[in-house]
Formats: sequence, C-alpha cells, structure tokens
Amino acid sequence: VQLVQSGDELRNPGATVKVSCKASGFTFTNYYIDWVRQAPGQGLERMGRIDPEDGDTKYEQKFQGRVTFTADTSTSTAYVELSSLRSEDTAVYYCARTGTWSYDYWGRGTLVNVSA
Repeated sequence: VQLVQSGDELRNPGATVKVSCKASGFTFTNYYIDWVRQAPGQGLERMGRIDPEDGDTKYEQKFQGRVTFTADTSTSTAYVELSSLRSEDTAVYYCARTGTWSYDYWGRGTLVNVSA
C-alpha cells in the first residue's frame, strides 16, 4: 500500500493550492481518504474525508467553504484544494487511508507554505 503525495508548495496569501495523493496497492474505492494537517509546533488537525466510491465528502466545520476534496477513480488519486490561503494555513498536509479503527496508511506529507 502506498499513498504518494505531490511536492511542496509555496503560495501567496489569498491564493489557492491543490495537493494530490495517489493511491496504489489497494482498491481505492473501498476506503475513505482523510486529510489531516499539522502546522509548525502544533498537533494534527483533521480537515475531513472523502469516499472515493461515490465522492461523498465530510468537512470539519472550520474548513467548510474553503476546502474541497475530490477523487479521480481512473487514476486512484485524491485531491485537497484549499482557497483563500492565509499564513495560518502553513502546514504539512497529509492524506491517510481510513482502516477499520483508525488511519492505517499515511502519505509522506506535503508542506504548504503561505507567505508574502
């Protein structure tokens, strides 16, 4: 099982960023994919999840209206798009596969640096 994420990104405040997570080694549509981020010096913060089978999404309230999860089943790739970026969005963004009880596989993380 692998979750391979796209490379680090640098954005200006107000911009949009899109991070990808390509899955392999398992049936992509059989598992939820969660997105979690970790800001410098902070703990993990869950952003929400997507069900790749039908595209159903659940967003944590804090991110509603600014974040969009999508999944391309033809390439087994999940995406998170975050708009209206601000400095507080600087973090490492992770995708994680949701197993029976918890996250069982993680991507390596993508650093998104929001700076003027």
